[in-house]
Amino acid sequence: MRLLNRTLVLAALIAAAASPALAAPVTLKVNPVDQDGRVTLGDIFDGAGAAADVMVARRVGPSVVFEAGQLQALARQAGLDWINPNGLRRVAVRQGAAEASAAPAVQPSASSPAPAPALVRASARRPAVRETVINRNDMVRVTYEVGGVKLAVMGRAMRDAAIGEPVAVSNTTSNRVIDAVAAGPGQAVAGPAGDAIRASAVQQFAAR
Repeated sequence: MRLLNRTLVLAALIAAAASPALAAPVTLKVNPVDQDGRVTLGDIFDGAGAAADVMVARRVGPSVVFEAGQLQALARQAGLDWINPNGLRRVAVRQGAAEASAAPAVQPSASSPAPAPALVRASARRPAVRETVINRNDMVRVTYEVGGVKLAVMGRAMRDAAIGEPVAVSNTTSNRVIDAVAAGPGQAVAGPAGDAIRASAVQQFAAR
């Protein structure tokens, strides 16, 4: 009886140790995008197989940002194994081109009159729209560099922001508010470097 019990315990331990190896290895896509606001494992990973349709988030803005550890846990729950070989800290999934251009383009027929020049000029004068890269309540990495020393803290965005726009970030550790400038999805910069990004974005936007 003791021998049988030991055999059963040993078999259970072997099965438990072997279960992670059964997870299917996947690789992160170079540019993860979704087309309908439903972010699935197939949108994020190559090789997701039967788990490709498993939804892990719903995107309500231009992008959704995952912490790398959170994404690994979600993949593992679906039987996938992402080892994060590049040591990424966050992964951003952006709005796909198909959704951005959902409105059908109307092609004029040969008999259709050409648009009046005045209408063309009015269209050309429409201001460009700056794309939001940070949404309110997104987790954001704020960097500050001075004298060759670079510091980084994590915080929660208190407003939406496009690249070059100011964004207040609440430090999750100290609850202090940091005045920074959006630099990309999940990224913001404070200090002189942030001022430089803001000035550059203003010049580029004015030149459009």
